[in-house]
Amino acid sequence: MSFCLLVMAKSPVPGQVKTRLCPPLTPEEAADVAAASLLDTIDAALSTPGAVPVVALAGVVRREDVRDALAECVVIPQRGRNFNERLVHAHADIARFRLPVLQIGMDTPQVTPALLESAARFEEAALGFALDGGWWALGLRDPLRASVLLDVPMSRADTGARTLDALHGLHVDALPILSDVDTMADARAVAAQVPGSRFAAALAGIAVMAR
Repeated sequence: MSFCLLVMAKSPVPGQVKTRLCPPLTPEEAADVAAASLLDTIDAALSTPGAVPVVALAGVVRREDVRDALAECVVIPQRGRNFNERLVHAHADIARFRLPVLQIGMDTPQVTPALLESAARFEEAALGFALDGGWWALGLRDPLRASVLLDVPMSRADTGARTLDALHGLHVDALPILSDVDTMADARAVAAQVPGSRFAAALAGIAVMAR
């Protein structure tokens, strides 16, 4: 089974990513953590059986390690005035592959190839809720059905529920609930789940506890 694994990503530029980790992190440290999260996510995507990894990227990549990882993927630019529009346009842009899509972000570095492969085995749609009430994964047999996201408020405690409501008429498979990384508590909890990851190493290398 082939499917498009769409990763919505933001270039890890200090002051532009993971700002909710500051403080206690500095903008540079937060960018390092974001880069590690993105690299772990790309690694999982590239190792997922049947996946065609596509990264919808916002911003200019300045890090060599991120550029090298992106070179292994199809990269498309994000476009739109807000996150809703960027999501919808990204799904529309990959409709040319004529494949079902599983869309994730760069905030769940704990994902594994086995999890992603399993999550892509849906009939019409799939949704993975996040612990904060949002969602970490959206699967669609027809990527153009993502147009319903235009009217869904993002970054709210009811975003997941509102997204599920917007998908009415589709059979929506429930995916495992994951924690995405927004706060330091999230970061520490996720790092503990994947101790051998780049993400965990990046966080461990920052002397947060001493602050």
